[in-house]
Amino acid sequence: MLRFENVDLHYGSFRALSGVTMHASAGELVVLLGANGAGKTSIFMAASGIQKASAGSIRFADNELVGKRPAQIVGAGVVHCPEGRKLFPMMSVKKNLVLGAYVHRSDKAGIKRSLDEVFGLFPILEKKQNDPAGSLSGGQQQMVAIGRAILGRPKVLLLDEPSLGLAPLVVKQVFEVIQRINRAGTTVLLAEQNAYSALAIAHRAYVIERGRITLEGDRDSLLNNEAVRAAYIGA
Repeated sequence: MLRFENVDLHYGSFRALSGVTMHASAGELVVLLGANGAGKTSIFMAASGIQKASAGSIRFADNELVGKRPAQIVGAGVVHCPEGRKLFPMMSVKKNLVLGAYVHRSDKAGIKRSLDEVFGLFPILEKKQNDPAGSLSGGQQQMVAIGRAILGRPKVLLLDEPSLGLAPLVVKQVFEVIQRINRAGTTVLLAEQNAYSALAIAHRAYVIERGRITLEGDRDSLLNNEAVRAAYIGA
């Protein structure tokens, strides 16, 4: 469903991605493992059109994404939930959520259905929908960020470090919701440093180091790979 072929990405003279080739098939939950600065976020920035790939191809179904505007990419069904949440703290939870549906803004009934879906996944957000987003806990703010992405009606959901800075219990809840979203039919590409929790719900995974894919495999092969365990999981 989403395929990268020999993708390069530069920030000025710095090459952040070099020859990245990877894919996520329809219905898969695919994990990207890598240290800070390895290139995980750059892959998402290229896929969502925020940064244009310097070379290579990024295809969603039969559509070439390189060169398209971010709004066009969201409209096609590829939605990016960024690292750090990127909420508007003084706006209400509901307004933050509805912003995710901007490309579908003429479909009021569809927005209502998507809101109900989010409130079903995160009941606490329905109770706090009129509160400023900045008044929520870190875990609740991450729920808003994921919910805002759901309002974009993703066929492919790009999740960048959703567990960052969250308490272990909240991390467990967030990963359970990610798994539910995937089981409902949405393809998920998940970038994570919390390797064990991410691999536990994944179908397949890639390891990225210094902008290059260095390893790929199914969940069990990577969980049992000594190099992966030493670098990302531990004993």
